[in-house]
Amino acid sequence: MGYKEEYQRWLNMFAKDAETVAELQSIAGNEKEIEDRFYTELAFGTAGLRGVLGMGTNRMNVYNVRRATMGVAKYLIDQGVQDQGVAIAYDSRIMSDVFAKQTALTLAAAGVKAYLFDALRPVPVLSYPVRHLNCAAGVVITASHNPPQYNGYKVYGADGAQLGPEAAEAVTKYIRSLSYDDCLPMDEDEAKAKGLLKIIGNKEVDDDYIAMIKTLAQRPELLAERGKDLKIVYTPLHGSGNVPVQRLLKELGVNYTVVPEQEKPDGHFPTVKAPNPEDPNAFTLAIPLAQKVGATVVFGTDPDCDRLGAAVQDGNGVFHTLTGNQIACLMLSHILSSKKANGTLPKNGAVVKSVVSTELARAICEDYGVDMIEVLTGFKFIGEQIQHFEETGEHTFLFGFEESFGYLSGTQVRDKDGVNASLLLCEAVCAAAERGETLYDSLQKLYQKYGYFKEKGVSVTLPGKDGVAKIAGIMNNLRQNPPKEVAGLKITGIRDFSTGIRTADGKEEKLDYPKSNVLYYEIEKGNWICVRPSGTEPKIKLYVAARADSQEAVDALNDKMAAEAQEWMK
Repeated sequence: MGYKEEYQRWLNMFAKDAETVAELQSIAGNEKEIEDRFYTELAFGTAGLRGVLGMGTNRMNVYNVRRATMGVAKYLIDQGVQDQGVAIAYDSRIMSDVFAKQTALTLAAAGVKAYLFDALRPVPVLSYPVRHLNCAAGVVITASHNPPQYNGYKVYGADGAQLGPEAAEAVTKYIRSLSYDDCLPMDEDEAKAKGLLKIIGNKEVDDDYIAMIKTLAQRPELLAERGKDLKIVYTPLHGSGNVPVQRLLKELGVNYTVVPEQEKPDGHFPTVKAPNPEDPNAFTLAIPLAQKVGATVVFGTDPDCDRLGAAVQDGNGVFHTLTGNQIACLMLSHILSSKKANGTLPKNGAVVKSVVSTELARAICEDYGVDMIEVLTGFKFIGEQIQHFEETGEHTFLFGFEESFGYLSGTQVRDKDGVNASLLLCEAVCAAAERGETLYDSLQKLYQKYGYFKEKGVSVTLPGKDGVAKIAGIMNNLRQNPPKEVAGLKITGIRDFSTGIRTADGKEEKLDYPKSNVLYYEIEKGNWICVRPSGTEPKIKLYVAARADSQEAVDALNDKMAAEAQEWMK
């Protein structure tokens, strides 16, 4: 069926839904808009669903949420675990609360018990009760740090991590077998009366979660002693981190100031172009406030509070926004140095990072005798490693991170955790103060000790059907015509994760990773470049990493590599 026929089918199928009909009629005659909404179905992958809000098969709406939910329910029933139930959370985005309730009531209609939070919660506070309440799965309604017009639907397995590729593929098959008429929700009162809908909150989850986070402090006495003297500015960027992060900071006795204009949840995110702590513009209000109150550090969490970004002040009073890699290495150094000092650094300790994250972390780990393990992009793969360590005893998990501002130092949550990260950041600031330095000074000392590393991420947005084809064309061209050098440096090896083959010096070897549409270029002198399509947005992503003996040299090399590699995207 073509997109025009699908458009007309929706008009007929939902004729009794006046709002849906009105929205679809408003785009009548707009061929490009109709095509974009109906040329494909919103894909369900390892990150669940994510898309622009609106009516259509390629949009986030109640009908696609119900259908996805019924697919999840059928999968759980087939596994025989439906009686364990599903935990459901949501963030501050437009329609998140509506989608969450529709998820709960559709599960109820399938006979699967739903545990629905009484108000918005961060992603990690969803991951935690999946394990804490022994649920079969979890769902969180969020589009993470995407612009306001997006929302999404993320599914978690019984281990508290996002669904892996095999499970996501199985759920997808169920979804595709369902019509919209197969996915009607149960009445809310009926669901509660039958015990298929339970509202949960502070008593069942939050208190235990915050208590658990406190146990992740490396030096609790340091926070108790110096936390009151900190001057930190925090912004939740209108998201779900507001309540748990502020609660944690207050209970730890940390002196902080919240950005008042960005404190309350608001799915329109009126003070930022995009609620993304990776973007320096996210701190446009936080940095002036920090200068006013005399704070040397600002940090922010995204709408679902799984990511944390920060900016730190140097000796001249200038604020520098940090990359996710820099924040991770500051946290990692604090964790390992603290454990070594107090004698708790395990002999089988391991840190897990994504393949596109900084090699500075590897240098730090080698210095402390800790193993570094790499996984594909996606925190679910870090969660899989934690599960593997627990089952085998092979390693003790110490820290996991992705360059995209996601960090985790505990094992009771299996996704990146902005609340956990807030604790680690505050501790790192206190530890720096104890040494008589700022966090900016601490970062410079890492570079002086281990060498200068610089990473740059470049995203090219290519929306719509044409964009999908363009992205596929770029990846195909790189495979058929692989570059041989960049910035005057030889490409010494190519890892193609789609075939599972590494090629170097004319020889091939197998890669022990899941198949993924990722190309990784090993470049002489410890440099590298990686290219991959985004799994959640219409983008192709380029990661460029340089290493040198000085800040000036690494900046120049990184810029040159990035400029040349961007030509590959054309």
